[in-house]
Amino acid sequence: MVKEKEAFIINIMKILDVMVVIFSFVAAYFIDYFFRSVYDFHDMAFAISPTLQGLVYFSNKNLPLTISMVPIWLMLLTILGAYQDFRTRTFRKELIILLKSAALSVIVFSSIFFILQMKFTSRLFIGIVTVTTALSLIVEKRFFSYLLDRIHEHGFNQINLLIVGTGRRAQDFIKMVKEHSNWGLRIVGLIDDEHGMYGKEIEGHRVLGRLKDIPFILHRKVIDRVIFVVPRLWLNRLDDVILACEREGISTSISLDLYDLRIAKMRQTNFDGVPLLDIETSNAREWQLFLKRMMDILFSGIILLLASPIYLITAIAIKITSKGPVFFSQVRCGVNGRKFTLYKFRSMIAGAEMKKKYVEKLNEMDGPVFKIKNDPRITRVGRIIRKFSIDELPQFINVLKGDMSIVGPRPPLPVEVEMYQVWQRRRLSMKPGITCVWQVSGRNHINFDRWMEMDLEYLDSWSLWLDIKILFKTFFVVLTGYGAS
Repeated sequence: MVKEKEAFIINIMKILDVMVVIFSFVAAYFIDYFFRSVYDFHDMAFAISPTLQGLVYFSNKNLPLTISMVPIWLMLLTILGAYQDFRTRTFRKELIILLKSAALSVIVFSSIFFILQMKFTSRLFIGIVTVTTALSLIVEKRFFSYLLDRIHEHGFNQINLLIVGTGRRAQDFIKMVKEHSNWGLRIVGLIDDEHGMYGKEIEGHRVLGRLKDIPFILHRKVIDRVIFVVPRLWLNRLDDVILACEREGISTSISLDLYDLRIAKMRQTNFDGVPLLDIETSNAREWQLFLKRMMDILFSGIILLLASPIYLITAIAIKITSKGPVFFSQVRCGVNGRKFTLYKFRSMIAGAEMKKKYVEKLNEMDGPVFKIKNDPRITRVGRIIRKFSIDELPQFINVLKGDMSIVGPRPPLPVEVEMYQVWQRRRLSMKPGITCVWQVSGRNHINFDRWMEMDLEYLDSWSLWLDIKILFKTFFVVLTGYGAS
């Protein structure tokens, strides 16, 4: 009901956003031309005249920019949540989303110019088109919200609801409907199958009768949808009522929050015609995970290419200063316990794992993790590459293979997982990463339980924007060597 209505409005918003981005691109061309003529700036490359013909010529000469404007802005608005909770969001939050989108668009377009060597594309034009787009989107979204409010105020597009149930869950649902009154939802009355409830008021709404009275009520009241928010024990009583609504052509919905879940979320899906109730512990959508994977492939490919001189220098330094292989490989646990081989530059003497029992008493970490700040097994080169996380660079091969992601909980050893408490195992539900919240928050200065809690907080609040913020923090940590050992 609300979801379908929301999806329809979101599609309208996206169409309007596309029109606004196109309008802003066109407007920015003429604004830029006017700005340069007034302040006597240098002419913009490929801007032959302030006419439609000049705009077409300019667009063709800056084709990568022209064709990427709309998809990049739509992608950024989607990632940053511009199409989520838009009817209940404050203007301040909406403004923050649009400003973040504008800032990230500059970074994305700058990256495109760098990769494609677009030396003649005007940086001033990018600034003007970014500001123009952001301001136009602010005006468009404010006007759209105002228009929806006026439509609902005048009673148009209103949905009349009959709520079946008066218990705690039903009362919570009624409160939620009131909070979303700007969606055009109106509760006509309530139904309760218990004796003595007829005529009573719950959350300001009157009980109109029992389950058997619903067909009669449908004839006397204007009802668009019947929503069942009932206890599990009532489910076997609903067959006749749902069939009666079906015969009347009245839509019905059954609340599926039948279990008091603390972390997981339920959603209804369909498997070849069989309706299923999914209970998911992650809030990540498939398209978000797809974008995350695409970012992993693109970013790891660029790093492996650009950092190849560092790989070579590090390999030579390891080889000439200590005996043993250049790389260190180790079995780690991935998503839901899948085993994979993790690669690192060797930073310890050959056979360090065999000598671990002699230094176990020096362990400085609590829990099942083993870490020593001044581990005697670390080589001279090893201390340097650990300080600046160079030893982790080969893990971009793991990312390219799909064993790991760039951002995610650090992959544990199988022996560590065996020692996990039950609540700690949930950190395995997402693909492990090279960097994570723990990595940018002090690493070895944080105790084990807090480390696990930080990983779970990351899982519960995950978004692509959070990954981007962690990446920016990682650059600072790598440059300073903060928390590394």
